[in-house]
Formats: sequence, structure tokens, C-alpha cells
Amino acid sequence: MLELSEAGRFVSMVAAVLVLAYLFARVEVEIEGEAGWAANLPTWRIEEHPLLDLFMGGRALTGYHLWMFAFIGLVFHFPLFFIGRWSPELEARVLASIMLFWIVEDYLWFIVNPAFGWRRFKQEHVPWHKHWAFGAPVDYWVFGAISMLLLWYGG
Repeated sequence: MLELSEAGRFVSMVAAVLVLAYLFARVEVEIEGEAGWAANLPTWRIEEHPLLDLFMGGRALTGYHLWMFAFIGLVFHFPLFFIGRWSPELEARVLASIMLFWIVEDYLWFIVNPAFGWRRFKQEHVPWHKHWAFGAPVDYWVFGAISMLLLWYGG
């Protein structure tokens, strides 16, 4: 049986999240093409609601994203179901991993998308990310900080 050290578990978890984010970004580029945030997909959209600013950074809620978020949430929780254990620390690691996943996946969507690339990763080219700071969507900074706190708590 292979048993990793605490540092080894942390490194392997982050590596797995990065690989999953890359793969999912590639899938999303195939689905969405150059039209980000499901702009050209045949899905329902809620464009305006007071809770969208709080929970979606001002972006629309689409059927595509609702089901995608639910799927990814379940995928990241699957190991807890598999091992039959739950604790606040394990949940913190899962939530931190989900947040890290979405930050990296979203950024990689731009990097691997032939219609964008890192040079077009700017507010003027990305209208669906409404709030930016220090060259990136505010979501990246907020979820990055929360993810780090959850990782610290989860050990």
C-alpha cells in the first residue's frame, strides 16, 4: 500500500486539480468555442436577479452552468462517498479544491482557446467577467483567498 506524507498528499491533490482543470477547460473550449459563458448555447439564462451579483459575480446563470457546477461539485465529493467518511476538515479540502479548480479552469479556458490566448485575457475582451482587479477577475482573488483558508483549515 502506498501512503503519502502530508506534503505528498497536498502536492498530489493540487496536481490532480490542475490536471482536471486543464482537461475540463479543453472540453469547455470544444463546447463553447469563442463565445464564452455559454453565449451561443441552446440553454436557458437568467440575466438579472439580485442574487447574481452575490453568487455569480454579476454573470448570468445558465442551465449549462447550473448543471456543470452541480456535476463538478459531485465529482469532487465522490471520494468522500467512496471512503464513507466525512469531517469538516475533509469538506474544507473538497471546497478548497473546487474553488481552485474553477479559478484554474476558467483561466485555462482563455489560454487554450484559439480565439483568446493569454494576450486577450483582459477585461475589454471578456464582458462576462464584470469585476476585475490587478489584471484578473475579482472572483479569482476572492476564491483564491477562501481556498487557501480552507486548505489551511483542512490541514
